[in-house]
Amino acid sequence: MAKRLLQAKGVDYHDVAVDADSERRAEMMHRSGRYTVPQIFVGERHVGGYDDLAALDRAGELDPLLRGD
Repeated sequence: MAKRLLQAKGVDYHDVAVDADSERRAEMMHRSGRYTVPQIFVGERHVGGYDDLAALDRAGELDPLLRGD
C-alpha cells in the first residue's frame, strides 16, 4: 500500500528488501527503532510504516515533506 501511495504521487523510491538480509534488517531496526516492514524514510527522516505515511498524507504534510519544504 505504501508503494501504491508513493507511485500515485509520482515519487521515485528505493525499495530495500530486508527479509532475506540480516545485516540490512539490523540496520533498519537500528535506524528506525522498529522491526516491522515497511519502514519508510524520506531522505534521512524516518516516517514510520504505511499507517504513518498515510496519516501524513491525510494531514496534508506528506507532499511538502516529499518536496523538501
